[in-house]
Amino acid sequence: MATIEPTGTRRTVLPGAPPFTVDDLLKFPDDGNRYELFNGSLVVSPAPSLPHQDTIFLLQMILHQAAPHDYKVFTTVNVRPSEKDLYIPDLVVVPRAVARSVRLMLAPSDVALVVEVVSPSTKTHDRGTKAAAYAAAGIPLYWRVEPGEGPTLYVYELDGDTYRGPVAHKPGTTVTLSAPYPVTLDPADLVDDD
Repeated sequence: MATIEPTGTRRTVLPGAPPFTVDDLLKFPDDGNRYELFNGSLVVSPAPSLPHQDTIFLLQMILHQAAPHDYKVFTTVNVRPSEKDLYIPDLVVVPRAVARSVRLMLAPSDVALVVEVVSPSTKTHDRGTKAAAYAAAGIPLYWRVEPGEGPTLYVYELDGDTYRGPVAHKPGTTVTLSAPYPVTLDPADLVDDD
């Protein structure tokens, strides 16, 4: 049995013991935390901050408006590469046919693009662990948004079993990306400074 000590006085007791499996994870409490698995190791993240959620929303709207009819954009879905790995990216783009047929867990082969918005509590995983994990799982595109850099959008493209890049797109510069479908954006539009 594993325990986590959240801030405050309550202790949460989690079912199972390391190394965890996806089946163990499905028994965890719905307590507002984000539980992910990396090779059976549990990573617990708090709910995203309001600015973090706003960046996710703004990028989701840009991707949604540019999406051709055969693609859909979703937030916080389960991506399951194996029995010991389960990731919950901030955004994914999937073919519409996948969105119609999958209910709980996406396979990496279902995902055309995965996006992470970096926050203080996730920066190590978003910059390193997740980039390597998404590449190893065969996800063709990974975008990493760094709000603290203006924001800057880092684009990674799969080349074999690792990502090429990243290519950095700075705020104040309009960029047109061709994959997973054509989309034009200025990374400055990913934060609402008004």
